[in-house]
Amino acid sequence: MTYHNANLQDASIKETHDLIASDKVEGTKVYGADSKHIGSIERVIIEKRSGRVAYAVLGFGGFLGIGEDHYPLPWAKLTYDESLGGYRTDVTREQVERAPKYHGSDEYDWNAENGRRVYDYYGVPPYWM
Repeated sequence: MTYHNANLQDASIKETHDLIASDKVEGTKVYGADSKHIGSIERVIIEKRSGRVAYAVLGFGGFLGIGEDHYPLPWAKLTYDESLGGYRTDVTREQVERAPKYHGSDEYDWNAENGRRVYDYYGVPPYWM
């Protein structure tokens, strides 16, 4: 019987003009409406059934990753900007700092009520609509 151990397979993917692997999105800088760096993408949150990216979680604050806050940002608020090598959004860091967030190593409750709060704050229709 032959099987492949997923841990030994090379999961690298060549980036294309339209596609990027999730591990390459994580760590990518995000720039605000004022073109200033406002944070970096810590992770992407994907809706299980549709496969759509629902949120990018921005991380910033703290010192050397300690005390950092996490800000769910609707994926619809991001546009990739090749000239920046990162994502651009139409909000500023100050607007993100006032947005719903969770702290440090806390677990975020990804429920519908919190999702509505995030999407209402940013003024975009929720990913589930």
